[in-house]
Amino acid sequence: MIRRLTARSLLALPLLLLAGLGTARATPPNLAVQPVSRMDTPWWRQRFADKQAEIAHGRFDLVWLGDSITQNWERTGPEPWRQFAPVWQHYYGDRHAINLGFKGDSTCHVLWRLDHGELDFRPPPRLFVVLVGANNFGHVHIDAGHTYPGITRIVDQIHGRFPAAQVLLLEVLPSIRTAWITANTQRLNAMLRADIRRDRPWLHLQDVGAALERNGAPDPTRFLDPHLTPPDPPLHPSAAAQQDIARMIEPTVAAILGDHPH
Repeated sequence: MIRRLTARSLLALPLLLLAGLGTARATPPNLAVQPVSRMDTPWWRQRFADKQAEIAHGRFDLVWLGDSITQNWERTGPEPWRQFAPVWQHYYGDRHAINLGFKGDSTCHVLWRLDHGELDFRPPPRLFVVLVGANNFGHVHIDAGHTYPGITRIVDQIHGRFPAAQVLLLEVLPSIRTAWITANTQRLNAMLRADIRRDRPWLHLQDVGAALERNGAPDPTRFLDPHLTPPDPPLHPSAAAQQDIARMIEPTVAAILGDHPH
């Protein structure tokens, strides 16, 4: 039943579970680790189909996997803060790379995608760059303690399919949304640093939050959201900040792929 959940039923599930508990003794399942489809969302369904075709007909050494922050690599201006594609082309254009970022995806949606074709690469990729978790703290409202096993399940599923590949996991980026989100972002990243690399020699963890900060705090000028009309709370890196993220991870990417630094 869980595998047939959609994005709409995801939000209704806690109420349905509580209605059926009676004594309220049962513990609801952790939604962060349950594969959840968004195929009822037309643009998402079309993007998923397009990416499946890309996977089926290409060779990819490098896979970026995540949410809208990753999807933004495909944006092109005209404003400078939207000019992501030239940065992608500089760092990844000659590296057989694919962008598997989907706006709004939480860990549960990424897990569904992995179960339904986003690991069907031939030949196997050499590196996965994973950035996910920010949306768990948003509309789905899943805390750090429940999000952590969702992230471990993602990286373990990648490794289970491609044991020779390396995974570069990026810590959840800072944002300026709510105090609850900030606290859970910090807690989740502390949990990742403390434990996730244990018994996972193929996993690399990197903190790239400094690309969005000034004097140790999130800097609104490093985000694209304040430029929107109407403005949104700062969450997504601007093109310049995302370029800094690419620059920060470049030594690891080049070492794993065995090519020259870009």
